[in-house]
Amino acid sequence: MNAQIDESNLDWIPLSGIHLRKAGVQFDAVRINGYVGRCVADAMEELTGGDPGPIVADERGWRPVYFLVPPSSTSHRAWPVVATTFNSYGGAVSYVPVPALDGRTWPLSWRCLPSGPERFVHTPLLCSVVNRLH
Repeated sequence: MNAQIDESNLDWIPLSGIHLRKAGVQFDAVRINGYVGRCVADAMEELTGGDPGPIVADERGWRPVYFLVPPSSTSHRAWPVVATTFNSYGGAVSYVPVPALDGRTWPLSWRCLPSGPERFVHTPLLCSVVNRLH
């Protein structure tokens, strides 16, 4: 993996291992499990020329895929039942697992690396793709 990215203002990425980050602070997240999550990630990569924004994949259990989107961008959208949103809307508290850029992070890995401090998955495009594929 190429960990040569602009790490300024990416202090939410741990230096090693895996950390839980509170959703709604640096980012919101959308989790989609299994095959559907991987299909959505494939579509997002294709639609964005290979740079959809940060996507984290988990190799355990339901094999969830986490799409990291801008903070406060998930709560007022109609998401299908396959998508679980993580945000701080209405005082909710939820956490998202975030792996380091390299090293021992199994079972999590970066499907798509963050490419800049303000670069996240485009929420309207993600919502559209999820609705279309589900």
